Amino acid sequence: MIQLHNIHKSFGTLEVLKGIDLTIGKGEVVSIVGPSGAGKTTLLQILGTLDRPDSGHVLFDGIDVSQYKEKQLSAFRNRHIGFVFQFHQLLPEFTAVENVMMPALISGASMGDARSRAMEMLDYLRLTDRASHKPAELSGGEKQRVAVARALVNRPQVILADEPSGSLDTQNKEELHQLFFDLRDQLGQTFIIVTHDEQLAATTDRTIRLRDGRIE
Repeated sequence: MIQLHNIHKSFGTLEVLKGIDLTIGKGEVVSIVGPSGAGKTTLLQILGTLDRPDSGHVLFDGIDVSQYKEKQLSAFRNRHIGFVFQFHQLLPEFTAVENVMMPALISGASMGDARSRAMEMLDYLRLTDRASHKPAELSGGEKQRVAVARALVNRPQVILADEPSGSLDTQNKEELHQLFFDLRDQLGQTFIIVTHDEQLAATTDRTIRLRDGRIE
């Protein structure tokens, strides 16, 4: 499904990724681990087309998206990739359902369709009764589940998560981790998760270990 070929990335004189080759299959739950500064987040951003490699190729289903222009890339990302971040990054002035609607509206869905799809995802994640609440009125676990609903609303092929449970307590962390596997089994998404949590990494289908910009 996703292939990286000889990915190099530098920031100034610092070479962060030093020739990454990686293949990820449809429906896999893959963790990326390694010490701080190993290049994990940079790799995730390149996988998510948020950043471009200096050299190398990023292929989705055989299509080299690293050759896309910015407008093409933005449209591709909106349709095919969902993102979950450590601190949820919900917009504080909007309700839960309005936050979840955003990617659907950006993709061109009508207000009614976007709301319907958002409510479907909130219901799926047991958050229907929190739909009209703003982020400040939600618990940490609820905020992160709203963020997952937002990532899923366009039914993307792949979900990229950057330390998604890093700000959660033990119970919410375990529930979020289980949710990823339930979603894979029920909806068929591929999950790529950057984490420092070795317990989570041990439960994934495969663990990619980065050190000094290379896969060990």
